[in-house]
Amino acid sequence: MEKESSQFIADATTTQNMEGEADEESNPLNQPLLKRSRTLSSNSQAMVGAKVSYIESLDYEINENDLFKHDWRSRSKVQVLQYVFLKWTLALLVGLLTGLIATLINLAIENIAGYKLLFIVHLIEKKRFGNHFISVFYGIHLFHWGNLLLTMVAAVLCVCFAPTAAGPGIPEIKDYLNGVDTPNMFGATTLIVKIIGSIGAVSAGLDLGKEGPLVRIGSCIASLLGQGGPNNYRLKWHWLRYFNNDRDRCDLITCGASSGVCAAFRAPVGGVLFSLEEVATWWRSALLWRTFFSTAVVVVVLRAFIQICNSGECGLFGSGGLVMFDVRNVTIKYHVLDIVPVAVIGIIGGVLGSLYNYCLHKVLRLYNLINQKGRIHKLLLSLTVSLFTSACQYGLPFLVNCRPCDSSLSETECPTNGRSGNFKQFNCPDGYYNDLATLLLTTNDDAVRNIFSTNTPYEYQTSSLLIFFALYCILGLFTFGIAVPSGLFLPIILMGSGYGRLLGLAMGSYSNIDQGLFAVLGAASLMAGSMRMSVSLCVIFLELTNNLLLLPITMIVLLIAKTVGDSFNPSIYEIILHLKGLPFLDAHPEPWMRDLTVDDGVVPPLGIATEATEAHGIILRAHLLQALKKKWFLREKRRTEEWEVREKFNWVDLAEREGNIEVAVTSDEMDMYIDLHPLTNTTPYRVLESMSVAKAMVLFRQVGLRHLLIVPKYVAAGVSPVVGILTRQDLIPYNILTAFPHLARTTGGEKGN
Repeated sequence: MEKESSQFIADATTTQNMEGEADEESNPLNQPLLKRSRTLSSNSQAMVGAKVSYIESLDYEINENDLFKHDWRSRSKVQVLQYVFLKWTLALLVGLLTGLIATLINLAIENIAGYKLLFIVHLIEKKRFGNHFISVFYGIHLFHWGNLLLTMVAAVLCVCFAPTAAGPGIPEIKDYLNGVDTPNMFGATTLIVKIIGSIGAVSAGLDLGKEGPLVRIGSCIASLLGQGGPNNYRLKWHWLRYFNNDRDRCDLITCGASSGVCAAFRAPVGGVLFSLEEVATWWRSALLWRTFFSTAVVVVVLRAFIQICNSGECGLFGSGGLVMFDVRNVTIKYHVLDIVPVAVIGIIGGVLGSLYNYCLHKVLRLYNLINQKGRIHKLLLSLTVSLFTSACQYGLPFLVNCRPCDSSLSETECPTNGRSGNFKQFNCPDGYYNDLATLLLTTNDDAVRNIFSTNTPYEYQTSSLLIFFALYCILGLFTFGIAVPSGLFLPIILMGSGYGRLLGLAMGSYSNIDQGLFAVLGAASLMAGSMRMSVSLCVIFLELTNNLLLLPITMIVLLIAKTVGDSFNPSIYEIILHLKGLPFLDAHPEPWMRDLTVDDGVVPPLGIATEATEAHGIILRAHLLQALKKKWFLREKRRTEEWEVREKFNWVDLAEREGNIEVAVTSDEMDMYIDLHPLTNTTPYRVLESMSVAKAMVLFRQVGLRHLLIVPKYVAAGVSPVVGILTRQDLIPYNILTAFPHLARTTGGEKGN
């Protein structure tokens, strides 16, 4: 697709005969720059949702053709101010809508999951059916069927209506902002299924979070606002034409991703830094201000709803709001020797994070084989995981011994008979509580709050924490990848907090750090070890804990965990990108790329003849299709006047992407000509044929190119003015190693494989 997306114009003094351009099969542009075997990666295809789809590169570069120049020159100061004002207005709307939808999702999850668990626990504690065993029996069935129903709703929506809504969506956003356009990623159907599916999947008690889906939801909202709505029902307002380009669309989606992270963690600065560190490829100071403005709006909306819901008007939602843990009032004490356990947590987080990435990679490959068998297999896989999760959450608490309540606690504090709070009574007699039920038979957010609880050194026994950690390691591997909207943040937080609290128990009196803070550091270390984030993650945890005293030890943990993890394999998002076949350009080229030049294996593009003396520029496939569909034909070779071009085309038309490439041309029209000069980008980026692939890759990525012309080092008679064209596929390390196997043998293969 990328190779077919442009047509080269070599001579500035002549026009091209249509008959010479009609045969697409003879186009040498279809030949890859680096000769390679036919593989999925070397073609412009990737896994998009449930099927392999064609993808193409975005064009972050400004296409400076005659129409664009005229449009830009004709803009008045009022129009320029209107453009700037509308940018900020859209940033406001992105933050406002993301905050509203995030609040509704949280409200629905807390109430559905909360009332479900409250009924089950109340059934067990009060022996509703007169006999304890009968109550347990009915509790098991109601618990399983409720979770199965919620899971089925989420899975059916994803499988039947929007396969792209499954999973977190962050890898796809990361790839889009890197310059790859994938179909149906930010549509209205995807947004609706993501919202409803997230509520169903999280309420079903599956080991997944709503954080990743919220990032995708924010991006969908931004994309729909920027283009005026869904593709079939788009608003044709005049002012929307300003945003009908890849550059502004990417900026809006960056604001949406930041707003989603902010809505998930109530961390405005962390949301901005997440986009800067993890998902965005191109960043500018103006974009920084707009993303920060969007996240500020999200925080205002969330805070307003939290204050309203604290009065009890939102059902079970509002107790604690969106804050998972708060240690503002905890006295944090640590001395120099505490650096040792902190460093150990970082090392464990890096090792376990890389091990988790490795195992999840294998599980996802297995799931791909199962999912290829059809929709029924996808649904059965999702329901099987739900059934296993429910059985473990309900059955495992019966394996641990009841613990007596601390004498310092009142009868209302221990045991807890409500939905939230520590010390759940479950199957225990009065005055006792079940510590494992406290962690398992609750919502995911409450489980995090419970295991992060401070000043509770004797609340959990070692056996319960070991069961909790082992269970969520298994669930974290087998839940991610099923056909429901899912996020990785919460499963990793639960796993990390488990071994963090275990280490706190092991340290005992040898450390001044509270066991709840050990759990916080464990969660941070595993997230850094798996996702390989550092600065944004540090700020997110800082905003959540509201305590600056945690900053030094959190920084140490994150740096150690990320360093250890990087020495084993890439981040989990990069692994998912590779599995889907999405061509992501990393910020750092491989060292062996400096040994290759861009002219290795180049084939001259169509239209280059040895007698051509000038490279006029590049025309995009979409613009060429516009010319053909509008019958921009001439009976003789001539240059068209400016008024003729403006009469036939406008910049709004050229900003539209053409999905259908079928064009009807009569036999008489085949003998006519097209003047492509007004539609041609006359200032494309060019590199010398002697430039290294590493240097070309850095330029391609940082400027956000779709094509990169290769020109000869020396200009002479008979030498073609253009040697070839580089596209994204020619710079992917995997494709290059496929073309040059000896590099794989000498370098040990591509990094991360």
